[in-house]
Amino acid sequence: MTARRTRRRSAAYAALALGLAGSLALTGCNSTSSKSKKSSSSSSSKSKKRKIIGGAAAGAGAGAVAGRHVSNCNLTTARLQFSQQARPKGYVTVRYQNSSSTLSCTLYNAPLLSFNQAKTPLPMVKPDSGHLVTLRPHNTAYAVIPTTTPAALGTTQKNVAVQFMGRSEGSRTTESPVTYDFAEKRTTISVGQSKVTNWYSSLSAAKLEAGVG
Repeated sequence: MTARRTRRRSAAYAALALGLAGSLALTGCNSTSSKSKKSSSSSSSKSKKRKIIGGAAAGAGAGAVAGRHVSNCNLTTARLQFSQQARPKGYVTVRYQNSSSTLSCTLYNAPLLSFNQAKTPLPMVKPDSGHLVTLRPHNTAYAVIPTTTPAALGTTQKNVAVQFMGRSEGSRTTESPVTYDFAEKRTTISVGQSKVTNWYSSLSAAKLEAGVG
């Protein structure tokens, strides 16, 4: 009986030892798996942060390009052109072309036009409008002078001094005007007591403001 009990106790101890060994092994596996999951989660979080930071930087760069300053248009007689349409809805068209092949430029309000050395330029059809037009390379802007009455049609002009306005009405972007000589350009223009429209990117819009569209 004593020998049998001894064998039973030995078998029980052996089974208990095997159970404890299995439990320890399982605990070690769970610990390793948990550490692996934490490491994977941390790596994923860092990757997401990098993406967010990179996206924000790209957005800031795009905004900087979109907000780039566009300079005032350069005034020369080579970029100007005048032409006249007869009554009853007569008008004079002033054209300006941005001849640059790469840069845009901005025109503010209306052109300042002083015919035959007049002391003051033609008044605007719509003063204090805060109007502006940004011209892409090779694009054209238009302003119109209505000549629908005998007084507005006036007489033949020899030349016109031209200046561009600045951002605020009345300010000028050129230190001195350029003179457009109609005889040299082989153009006949008759203008009297009239007004001039703002610059527009289409002739139809300028004619509409002038009341001749």
